[in-house]
Amino acid sequence: MTATRTTAIRMAALALVLILAACGDDKESATAAGAGMSTGAGAGAGTVSAASLGANGTVPGSEEDLAKNVGDRVYFAYDKAQLTPDNQATLDKQAAWLQQYPAVHVLVAGNTDERGTEEYNIALGQRRANVARDYLVAKGTAMSRIRTVSYGKERPQPGADCPEESCYAKNRVAVTSVEGAVN
Repeated sequence: MTATRTTAIRMAALALVLILAACGDDKESATAAGAGMSTGAGAGAGTVSAASLGANGTVPGSEEDLAKNVGDRVYFAYDKAQLTPDNQATLDKQAAWLQQYPAVHVLVAGNTDERGTEEYNIALGQRRANVARDYLVAKGTAMSRIRTVSYGKERPQPGADCPEESCYAKNRVAVTSVEGAVN
């Protein structure tokens, strides 16, 4: 099963549990309704129930958990691939989260703003992804759990597709996402 399909199944199961939980005040009925729903492979494998949801209503070890509770992106200065203290703090939290969920594998995607050539931006995006990956590895995450890719300027971040500095800044990023898990 692909990581995308696994994530879609998890999201559907989570949505069903949340809908059932919202329909009544009885936590037991929501838990019982979700008891047969598998989250798929991963550190949070098992069943999804209202009781098993973590902070912010997320499934522990899921992409949503990473994004909402840890932070899934680090931003870079124009034409740079060096980590700032803020980046390091975010990556420290990601490394701790990855230690907590040792079966989770991630993708670190490097991105750039729209300025520059396609070739230059692909290389810069890769340097950004690699610097984030290398930091996570230095903090104890196995390199085999991290895949990198560069999208250069080809995948603007949501809401950041404009020729203004505010959009440029949002696109100079490395984004960590859950790719899947090994059983």
